[in-house]
Amino acid sequence: MIERVTSGDATWPICENTQLMNRDQLKRLIQGPIATLPSAFDGSFQLDTAVMADLTEWWIERGLRTGTSVLKVAAAMGEGPDLNDDEWPRLLRAVVDAARGRVPVVSGLKTKNTLHTIDDARRAADLGATGLQIDLPIFHHPTQDDYVRYFGDISAAIDIGIIIYNTWWFGAESIAPETLIRLSDAEHVVGVKWATPPETDYDAMRQFAHIFNVIDNSGDPVRAHRMGARGYISSIIPAWPEHDLQVWALLEERRYDEAQALYDRINGALRRFEGELARESGGYRLPKALMEVIGRPVGPPRPPTLPLSAEQLHRLHGLMAGLDWPGVTPLVAA
Repeated sequence: MIERVTSGDATWPICENTQLMNRDQLKRLIQGPIATLPSAFDGSFQLDTAVMADLTEWWIERGLRTGTSVLKVAAAMGEGPDLNDDEWPRLLRAVVDAARGRVPVVSGLKTKNTLHTIDDARRAADLGATGLQIDLPIFHHPTQDDYVRYFGDISAAIDIGIIIYNTWWFGAESIAPETLIRLSDAEHVVGVKWATPPETDYDAMRQFAHIFNVIDNSGDPVRAHRMGARGYISSIIPAWPEHDLQVWALLEERRYDEAQALYDRINGALRRFEGELARESGGYRLPKALMEVIGRPVGPPRPPTLPLSAEQLHRLHGLMAGLDWPGVTPLVAA
C-alpha cells in the first residue's frame, strides 16, 4: 500500500504506511549503507533546519533514496546527544518534510528509561520517521533480561521499526545473540547495529542475521555481508554518497574482493587521518569537515569538540583530492 500526502497544490507518495507494516516489510526499507547525517548548526551553534532541508534534497539527488539507503538523523555521529528535546524533533521534521517520502528516515533517540523512550518513539513516529535507532539503556546497568523487557516493551508500544544500537563501550553488557533471538517476537525490532567487545565473537551474528537486519558497525562491511548483514555505517556517505552506493552494489553482487579494495582505498585513508584528529579532540569532527571541503558546510561541532584548524582542513583537502573525491579540486601550490 502506498499512501499519498497532499500539501497545498503538491502531492507526493510517501513510504508505505509504517503503521501497517510488519518486520519483513520494514527490513526491506531499513537496509543498505546507512547515511548518518551531520546536524547543521549556524555560527552560534544553533540548529539550522534550512540547511538540513537543502542538503536532504542534495542527498536524494545523489542517489540516497528508497531501495538504496536510509537517512538517519540525531544519531551520535550527527551530534544527536547534543540536541535538546526541542531540537531533535525539529531536525527530524525538517528532513522528513524535505524527503517527501522518497527515502526512509530513521531517528536516533537518546538513552532513557522505557517510559520516556516510548514517549520519544511515538513523537518520532508522529513526525514521519520510518524507524528508530535506540541505544542500550546504559544508565540502568542492564541485564540481558532487562534488554528483553526494554526493547520488547518499546516494540509493543509503537508501529515503526527499531534498530538496536549495541552500545556496549559505554559500560553496559553487550547484548547477547541469545537475547536477540528472544526478541524475535518483538515485531518492530527490525535490526541491530552490530559491533562486539574484543573478547566476544562478532561472527555470532550468524545466529540472528536471518531474523533481523544486521547493520555492521565494526568497519568491516565485507566480512559482515558474507555472514548475512544487510547494511553498514559509514562516516563518508553524506559527503560522497556514490562511493558507498558503489560499495553496496558490489556487496550485493557478491563481488567481495572488489568491494574490499574500494572500501579500503577510501575509508582506510580517512580512518588514519581521523585517528590523528582524535588525539587532539574527540567527537565527530571528520564528517563535518568533509562537508566543508566539498562546499556543503554544516557549521561547527558543538563544544567541547573542536572544529578542524585551517592547517588540518588544508591537509584533508589534499587527501580528498588525491582520492579523486567529487567536487574537490587539486590544491595549487602557492
